Amino acid sequence: MSFINYNAKEIHCKVVYYGPSLGGKTTNIQRVYQQTTEDQKSKLVALNTDVERTLFFDFLPLNIGEIRGFKTRFHLYTVPGQVIYDASRKLILKGLDGVIFVADSQEERLDENIQALRNLEKNLEQQGYDIKEVPLVMQYNKRDLANASSMATLRSALNSYNAPEFEATASEGRGVFESLKSVSKSILNVLKGGTSI
Repeated sequence: MSFINYNAKEIHCKVVYYGPSLGGKTTNIQRVYQQTTEDQKSKLVALNTDVERTLFFDFLPLNIGEIRGFKTRFHLYTVPGQVIYDASRKLILKGLDGVIFVADSQEERLDENIQALRNLEKNLEQQGYDIKEVPLVMQYNKRDLANASSMATLRSALNSYNAPEFEATASEGRGVFESLKSVSKSILNVLKGGTSI
């Protein structure tokens, strides 16, 4: 749910990176942060636990355009990957505008990807969201590894929603910005269709 700052003439949108532990969520957000110019971004904040961390920063992409004279500022969050941090995941999902589901392409991680996706569906539903109506992008990360599942396998197991999907190697930046641009465009389309500014 976007927040409108009338004084700054900005619409604030929240994008959450969701997926299994060590799947590449943190690498994605760090890549975006590194590639964003200093005058367009806030400080990168890390909320650390014993084994997981949540990252956050917001930025103002200058090339995304305006909606009725308002600039769009995106707040990017990662969720902890482990299920024991489910309360944190739920909290981070509050007020979201879009989700990038970062799946780990390694064959042995398929069940963890499925479990993380089911967890996302459940947590969204508990927050009053329908996953079919939330801008969603599927990112299949770690495509460079020899043990990566086929795209057909990943698609069949994870993308029953027919969401836009991208192959990625986040450590090299491949697929990172394509995923973010896709979810951003979907969010903007939703905003343009229902904004009462």
